Amino acid sequence: MTERRQRDAKDKLAREIVTPEGIPISFTLASVGDRAVAFVLDLGVQAIAVIVLVVVLSIASRGMDGSWLTPIAIIASFLILNFYFPFFEVRWQGSTPGKRWIGIRVIDARGGQLEAGSVLARNLVRELEVWTPMRFLLANRLLWPNAPGWALLAAGAWTFVFMLLPLFNRDKLRVGDLIGGTRVVVQPKVVLAPDLVDQAAVSMQMRQQAAPTYAFTTEQLGVYGIYELQVLEGVLRQNPKSDAYRDAVQTVADKIRGKIGYTGRVADDARFLRDFYVALRGHLEQRMLFGQRREDKYDKRA
Repeated sequence: MTERRQRDAKDKLAREIVTPEGIPISFTLASVGDRAVAFVLDLGVQAIAVIVLVVVLSIASRGMDGSWLTPIAIIASFLILNFYFPFFEVRWQGSTPGKRWIGIRVIDARGGQLEAGSVLARNLVRELEVWTPMRFLLANRLLWPNAPGWALLAAGAWTFVFMLLPLFNRDKLRVGDLIGGTRVVVQPKVVLAPDLVDQAAVSMQMRQQAAPTYAFTTEQLGVYGIYELQVLEGVLRQNPKSDAYRDAVQTVADKIRGKIGYTGRVADDARFLRDFYVALRGHLEQRMLFGQRREDKYDKRA
């Protein structure tokens, strides 16, 4: 019964979007609980950073005029509080330390590249969602010495309405997600999944087709990164007998051939995609051994 409930809960969070390239992507939305735990973990990292900063500044100011210490500490704390999330989500492809520990990440709701503008928008709104009302609740006597009771109630209601919003919409969105056009999803556990390659050993037919039919140059494989490999994996995992699979395979194969400039004759789109997946996976794994990690086709690193 418990397993069935978990499966039903996962199915309710399952979604599919079609990227601008016409590639369908299936993913699972992060639960409210996972998002809350990740947020608390990130708050802990921020608190440690602020404490370390204050200690370092205190040590550095010994024997000196410490009048500059408080302004610097306030400015630095403001920067950590407001730019911690944007910094990591831009640098780590939608992840923060807390999100990485929990196994979730931010993606673009339309299936495109996660833009820095969307990341900034979703995180700067947090100032209105959480930090402003929380400051008023925790330090109301400093901000408003003679604050009436209704003001505290309004601040509390403001905080809880925004914080509980993900509980009352189908896609578990906070205001920042609505404004930034983002979703928080479960990060796939395996990046370079081996089983799609190892399926060649499952049947005699696959063993007979072990040698690749289509070959690709290093330049062609260098066009795509890990993100596109995951997308391609999702396409290949679909039911091969379904109409959706055949349509997706043809669409994706056409997109890839156009993107990498493949001019050879292709008689089997499914075989073309599988060969490309195997070649791209091997190419990326080889580069990762040398410390070179290309996240997606937008990543400019060589």
